[in-house]
Amino acid sequence: MPELPEVEATRRHLRPAIEGNVIAGFEVRRPRMLRRQPRPADAADRAAGRRVTEVGRHGKFLMIGLDGDLTWVMHLGMSGRVALASAGEEEAAHTNVVVHFRDGAEVRLVDPRTFGFVSVLTPDEVATGPLGALGPDALTALPPWEDLARAMAGRVVPIKPLLLDQRFVAGIGNIYADEILHRAGVHPARPAGELGAGEVQRLRDAVLPVLEDGLAHGGTSLDDLAYLLPDGRAGEYLHRLRVYGRHGLACPVCGTGVERLVLRQRSTFFCPECQPVGER
Repeated sequence: MPELPEVEATRRHLRPAIEGNVIAGFEVRRPRMLRRQPRPADAADRAAGRRVTEVGRHGKFLMIGLDGDLTWVMHLGMSGRVALASAGEEEAAHTNVVVHFRDGAEVRLVDPRTFGFVSVLTPDEVATGPLGALGPDALTALPPWEDLARAMAGRVVPIKPLLLDQRFVAGIGNIYADEILHRAGVHPARPAGELGAGEVQRLRDAVLPVLEDGLAHGGTSLDDLAYLLPDGRAGEYLHRLRVYGRHGLACPVCGTGVERLVLRQRSTFFCPECQPVGER
């Protein structure tokens, strides 16, 4: 958290404000935020004076192209959000990165727990670092179900942790994995390699509707409001979740109580009626 819908919603808000704009300063107030930069001093030096050529995304990573073939990367970690502001506006607590633009706009990375990070990378650094190992984007490049089935064949890992593996498919996190599995009718603890062809098809068919629905509602802001849109509004998908965080409440499809289990140290919510242990 934030996951693909939250990061994509952030990207869409940032694009009209910063695409074509020129960076005047790149201010990092917490050194930890540069821990993924091979040489921390490079980030500010590389960014200053660069024009934003595109505002992109891959999985949970904002990938902002700069002239000179550089990429400004932002990851929001567990509690981060991006605020779009004007110079002189009051800052939120835990504003750890401020990128200043020549027209007075500012992009601020607010991250209380500092699990997020920023980098300004060369093409080689992108290719050889963690970004180079990302799987296909779950929203824009989701493979056909046959390719997913081949990638899952013989794997004993439960399907829920596999969906969280960013090398398999990039962008799905804990919230949306639970929602996708519920929509597909697949139990989260099923070994990935045991899913039948029909189950893999249902799983693949569930991914885009869940992500697009989350995006249409601005993503999921939980009760702590750690994630907000860049204009300060909360995402409203929380009120449309079927199973995530709803332990003991009625499944909106069948009325059965939603159950919780822990898989690979992650809380997982599911409906035992809609998502049976065996193949449906």
